[in-house]
Amino acid sequence: MTPRLLVNENFPAPALQVLRNRELDVVAVAEVMRGAADEEVLTAAHEQGRWLITFDRDYGELVFKEGRACPPAIRYPRQESYPPAHAAELALRALAEPAEVDGFFLVITEATVRRRPLPAPVR
Repeated sequence: MTPRLLVNENFPAPALQVLRNRELDVVAVAEVMRGAADEEVLTAAHEQGRWLITFDRDYGELVFKEGRACPPAIRYPRQESYPPAHAAELALRALAEPAEVDGFFLVITEATVRRRPLPAPVR
């Protein structure tokens, strides 16, 4: 089963369209909860069981330091200056190996992937 995604407001629209063209189940914060606080976005991802993809590093602090409820996975791509659709390529790579992503906070660059297990989900 392909994971469901929630992309944060900072996820580029061209990359969102690439994911949707692949018929993935992806919800964009910019469309359904524009301006939501990080805590609200994290809660939505947790409650909906969606992987969160964000360029905002604050989510690591929310789950690891503040103990907020975790979604199944958080992907934090550290993208250099690339075309906006490139963010979709990074997301699609992760979808090809869901067992390597599910349950982890991932920091992704072109050269490396750092994985840190997420705390147990709060029920």
